[in-house]
Amino acid sequence: MQIISHEALSQCIRDAVRAELQEHFKTGGSQLPDSEKLLSKQELAAELGVSLVTLTDWMKKGLPYLRLHKRVYFKKSEVLGAMQQTIKD
Repeated sequence: MQIISHEALSQCIRDAVRAELQEHFKTGGSQLPDSEKLLSKQELAAELGVSLVTLTDWMKKGLPYLRLHKRVYFKKSEVLGAMQQTIKD
């Protein structure tokens, strides 16, 4: 006897994980240093003082980022490291 379909269960799990991750990052629950926290595209663009278009262009040129489903996140320490490496080259 099946109470819930496989697809419905999978969607419930994805929704729950997504909600928990969003809450975790919103409240800063990771207790990591600022350089290790994940930033959204909007947050990183604001912090660097560049447009989203510029940030997207940098991503195409190799700026490190993480993709979680359709969302993109950046680890500040990796971004700063990549920018410093680019300046040295």
